[in-house]
Amino acid sequence: MDYKEALAYLDGAQWFGAEPSLRRIRTLLSQLGDPQKKLKFVHIAGTNGKGSCAAMLASVLRAAGYRTGLYTSPYLFRFPERMQINGERIDDASLVRCVDAVRGKAEKMEEHPTEFELMTAVALLWFLQEKAEIVVLETGLGGRFDATNAIDAPECSVIMNIGLDHTRVLGDTPEKIAAEKAGIIKPGVPCVVYDQAPSVMDVFRARCGELSCPLTIPDFSGIVSEFDSLQGQVFSYRGRQYALSLLGAHQRRNAAVAIEAAERLRERGWSIDQDALEHGLYAAVWPGRFELCCDEPAFIVDGGHNPQCAEAVRDSLLQYFPDTHRVLLLGVLRDKDAAAMAAILDAAADEYVCTAPPGERALSAEELAAVLRGFGKTITVCPDVSEAVFTAKERAGADGMVCAFGSVYLAGAVRYQLGLY
Repeated sequence: MDYKEALAYLDGAQWFGAEPSLRRIRTLLSQLGDPQKKLKFVHIAGTNGKGSCAAMLASVLRAAGYRTGLYTSPYLFRFPERMQINGERIDDASLVRCVDAVRGKAEKMEEHPTEFELMTAVALLWFLQEKAEIVVLETGLGGRFDATNAIDAPECSVIMNIGLDHTRVLGDTPEKIAAEKAGIIKPGVPCVVYDQAPSVMDVFRARCGELSCPLTIPDFSGIVSEFDSLQGQVFSYRGRQYALSLLGAHQRRNAAVAIEAAERLRERGWSIDQDALEHGLYAAVWPGRFELCCDEPAFIVDGGHNPQCAEAVRDSLLQYFPDTHRVLLLGVLRDKDAAAMAAILDAAADEYVCTAPPGERALSAEELAAVLRGFGKTITVCPDVSEAVFTAKERAGADGMVCAFGSVYLAGAVRYQLGLY
């Protein structure tokens, strides 16, 4: 088996199983010697912000001197982005070796694991082989039946902002989705939850109460922005000052969650001093999240793909580019709410360039343009992403700006066209 064959094997498995269940992943992990039982975890779920928070926490733990694993999804451009140790992605040879080991067990199972279950098993096996001291583990979808939930009690559970996404699988209300995400909460384990709508918080409070879990809710009203520009931001929280390279007010809230999670880890005996916390937050990078990729014109790339993400991008565009001609380069998947996102983003758009993200699930550029026509602004249709990037930059001019938004897959493709791989 070579690298391409390993990826082909993973891609060849169905994404969802016949029924939501942890049975397949637990059977597979058992056949592999239960690598998850020999590892320590911070488990993170949520609709928005979980990747950013995971990157921050992994950076903090690395700054504290721990050999730190990071498991995230999806990837922007290349599969190994999903699993890293101390910022280094899994190498091709290790990926092939772990996929081969997993395949040998999976193909003997009566019910073959799903694609994400296979990926999760590969990651856990690699983290053990590489002697990770702690792994920041992001759920793929949901929580209760997510493959990552096959782990035993983590050191800390973290649940980020809840929004309407994957509603056909997780439920059609924020409260139903929250109940699925709350499935990662384990008895007695400290839980940090992003403060949000009261009805959603009630779900988490009830679950933590049932399982005797200490619940921490960050005090977002205590966040004070002290400096904020395209070069980064400085803020204070609970009387201490922190700096972030990640942009946007939403990242300050994500950082507050990470700070509280680090405090819970300290209480459980992990050695994370204030210098490590401050340095780790500042050093955290998370590509494709309101990322300034180049200048003249300024080019922002954001992989958001739901209305909550659209709100954050709109607010950031209006803040950082108040008097700039803003060209929105949009591309979305067919199963996302393009109309809702467009209605939110339009306040920050002077004109649009429509394209299609890579893959069969993409909404065509022409269909997306039809959604946008009601806003009465100039629309250029460019089905090819490379053409769309060139056109958007040309439409913006040296003094304008471009923001690519709508899909992680679009973000990866745009970053490639900008020479960032």
